[in-house]
Amino acid sequence: MDNTLNADNFRSSASDSSGIGGQPRGLTTLFFTEMWERFSFYGMKAILFLYMTAKIQEGGLGFTEKDAGPIFGLYASSVYFLPLIGGWLADRYIGAKRATLIGGFIIMLGHFTLAVPTLTFFYLGLFLVSVGTGFLKSNISAMVGDLYDKNDPRRDGGFSIFYMGINIGATIAPPICGYLAQSESFAGVLTRNGIDPRSGWHFGFAAAGIGMGIGLIQYYFGRKRLENVGLPPSERRRVNGDLNSADVSHNTAYIIQLAVIVLFAVGVIGAYAVLNNLADALKYALIPTVLVAGLAAVFLTGIQDKLSTDDWKRVGVIFILFVFSTLFWMGFEQASTSLNAFADKLTDTRIGSWIFPASYLQSVNPGFLIIFAPVFGWIWTKLGKRQPSDPIKFSIGLIFGGLGFVTVAFASSLLGSNPDGSIQTRVTFWWLILVYFCFTVGELCLSPVGLSSMTKLAPAKMVSLMLGVWFLSISMGNYIAGLIAGEFVENSAVLVGIFSKVAMIMIGGGLVLALISPFVNKLVSRPVDVVPIEPA
Repeated sequence: MDNTLNADNFRSSASDSSGIGGQPRGLTTLFFTEMWERFSFYGMKAILFLYMTAKIQEGGLGFTEKDAGPIFGLYASSVYFLPLIGGWLADRYIGAKRATLIGGFIIMLGHFTLAVPTLTFFYLGLFLVSVGTGFLKSNISAMVGDLYDKNDPRRDGGFSIFYMGINIGATIAPPICGYLAQSESFAGVLTRNGIDPRSGWHFGFAAAGIGMGIGLIQYYFGRKRLENVGLPPSERRRVNGDLNSADVSHNTAYIIQLAVIVLFAVGVIGAYAVLNNLADALKYALIPTVLVAGLAAVFLTGIQDKLSTDDWKRVGVIFILFVFSTLFWMGFEQASTSLNAFADKLTDTRIGSWIFPASYLQSVNPGFLIIFAPVFGWIWTKLGKRQPSDPIKFSIGLIFGGLGFVTVAFASSLLGSNPDGSIQTRVTFWWLILVYFCFTVGELCLSPVGLSSMTKLAPAKMVSLMLGVWFLSISMGNYIAGLIAGEFVENSAVLVGIFSKVAMIMIGGGLVLALISPFVNKLVSRPVDVVPIEPA
């Protein structure tokens, strides 16, 4: 059989309509891969902070919120900054298809490692999941784009299908992993079989690993559907008949740049560790250093690729949106930390006589996304040219996120307190349902525009890298959210103060962006198309 790649082969993937609904058949493989990867991610994320702060006699690690918050923030932020590196490696060397396979395997190992009940394996598991996600996250989205020509009318519909799979995985995972980790009924099953009922947490982590394993198996056996997408640079150039020796010669320069940036990051973190300690260096110095190093890498890559003035303007817009995106995710990502703790410790989760685990509430946001994403898509389509500009949509998203914190601040004021400030009574879980509704509206206004901006504004050679920049903004948001979660205490007045400050920052940021939006709009000459939503 002749496996030689050529331009006709390559174009055939973009013209393929043999999949479901006339889409390319490779979309089905990517749909289920991402659905199961998001199942594993959101299933583990729903119980992670609760596991860290649960008492040792309850099977948890017994961390205080002050210790657990920065650790969770470090993990969650690394999940989103490592795609910057994974995207860079895929763009320059290994290709998105191979990077996705490697990433999925490492993620699966990480979840199964978390299923081992020791502190060493806990940290190792978080590390593996982070590294694996760095390889998979931006590259699988890039492969979806590779299935289509840029002007293919099926493109946005394909992304809609792809992200529906994401939301399905994110919706079904928390109840399954939460049931295994927290429910009394499953604890009873473990007891009857002679297993320590406190080990339910680790069954929840194992379930996440099984989900990733299923996704990995179908990705491997469906790889022929992706024959001509996600290729490494050498094969892309050969497919297009465009082997450019200048591109090859750039490899040495890229390696030198990467080495300098890595040495800078290691030096800063090492100096912080010497002056303080390694644990604090990882908690407080790593992510800010990565932010500076990552943005420096983008800048140097742009110089190396000799971007035009128009390209630099578009990169400038990306960085403006980056700042305000960070503010949004700073609030939104507290759903898994401070708001999850609020649900577990301060919320009445009874429906009649049934008391459900707090982790179940982590399904509310992705569930809302499934319901309301088509509604927002219809609204933007109906408005057509009259719809708000991208910065205004960002602004609306920030304001709705802030309104979510206004809601939870008000709910905190309703908590009955003892004279010492400790909590005496709980509030109904319906307050959190309202909070997550506000978050969903904000996310639907902000996240689709942000993700689309990266793919449409990015220079051709830097698409995966700029997707990594988008995820870096989510990374910084997670990091700040973790620091805020470290301030969580079961005290009504303190919680009102914390949540109110976050609300003011988000609403204030939205108003500032609305004021500067005319300037931002002038930097780009064409509108940014909207693609559907991926949950954070």
